[in-house]
Amino acid sequence: MKLLIHSVTIVTMNENDDIVDGYVVVEDGKFKEVTAGYPNDSLIDQADETINGQGKWLMPGFVNTHGHLGSSLLRGAGDDMPLMDWLQNVMWPNEQRLTKEDVEKAAKLAVVEMIKSGTTTFLDMYHLHMEQMAELTIESNMRAVLCRGMIGLCSEEEQYGKINESVSLHKHFHGENAGKLHVALAPHAPYTCPPAFLEKVVDAAEKHNMWIHTHVAETKREVLEHKEKYNETQVSHLNKLGLFDVPCLIAHGVHLNDEEQHILSEKNVSVSHNPMSNLKLGSGIANIPELINKGINVAIGTDSTASNNNLSMVEELRFASLIHKGTYQDPTVTQSKDILKMATVNGAKALQLEDIGFIQEGSFADFILINPDRAHLTPWNKERVHSHLVYALKDDDISDVFVQGKQLMKDRELLFLDEQKIVADAQAFLF
Repeated sequence: MKLLIHSVTIVTMNENDDIVDGYVVVEDGKFKEVTAGYPNDSLIDQADETINGQGKWLMPGFVNTHGHLGSSLLRGAGDDMPLMDWLQNVMWPNEQRLTKEDVEKAAKLAVVEMIKSGTTTFLDMYHLHMEQMAELTIESNMRAVLCRGMIGLCSEEEQYGKINESVSLHKHFHGENAGKLHVALAPHAPYTCPPAFLEKVVDAAEKHNMWIHTHVAETKREVLEHKEKYNETQVSHLNKLGLFDVPCLIAHGVHLNDEEQHILSEKNVSVSHNPMSNLKLGSGIANIPELINKGINVAIGTDSTASNNNLSMVEELRFASLIHKGTYQDPTVTQSKDILKMATVNGAKALQLEDIGFIQEGSFADFILINPDRAHLTPWNKERVHSHLVYALKDDDISDVFVQGKQLMKDRELLFLDEQKIVADAQAFLF
């Protein structure tokens, strides 16, 4: 099928970072043409479907590099608490009560929220019913990296069982749904995963050609306790255990010293910046400008609705820009173009995904349409588009969402999921 979308302003996010008034042709899930101007009559006649963009902006969909979809029903259940109190007294006890049906309701709610705020690719780290999450991802037609979250504070038999579950998930679902579904390994964090268990995870990653995602240096408390217990920093310890000898993405990285940053840079480890969750839990503010200056690939993630409390990448990228300006007392330390790259191109790189995050001929057609005919996006020209996308955009400005050429949302209506039923089912759940 050949799809033609014309009369749009294309925010390419490619190496040249072009903004083009023109049209795109999508065929077999990829951009076949990305061209300035108006299509000729012959091209219009050849198209199976033609969409008049009516002056909308067309840009890559957002890539959310860290989240826990299964906990979405716990939104607001444990506000205004420090991380460890929140985990031990709210999250972990309540999650033990979640049934398979509860997790399904939570995940569907999260997927609805992500699509409606322009996310086309997400990473999910959860420890319950990940096969069901894979089926939902296929149903929704989103692009995703799924990780069976693993806590290693258990017997060796249980440790191997969790790793085997992750490997089985990879065996059965990696590459499914026309290549849109991916699977990675996810040991939870250094404070919940003993060294011997992490070594087992690395062995599995090397054996099955998988990469690793984990939480690192989220709070000052966990960093200090790790140093007291092992006499070295989390990053240095993980490096010695071989975790960074395979592709790796860490979440948070709030409390990293200079030596740790150098290790991450040398080992090409990406960092998922989760500013809203870090602020809400009082964990601190990651030194993103310094990480970027050291050549570390920084992406953006929302974390869960239980700690954020939303999954809007639109809000997340605005926070990611503003908090560092305030912290440094310097408005130049973040640039709108760089923040957009964190939410698109850098996110794709962090998730080991090629050919997404930008718009050019040959890349996958994962993109969103934005209606700029709004008071808060007016006035605009090409020089102001990046600025408006970071500092002024709202979720409901996003009208349409496409993944690999397939339309998931049209004029704010979901095409593959029953939003009304999903919201009603989730509302019926309340501890």
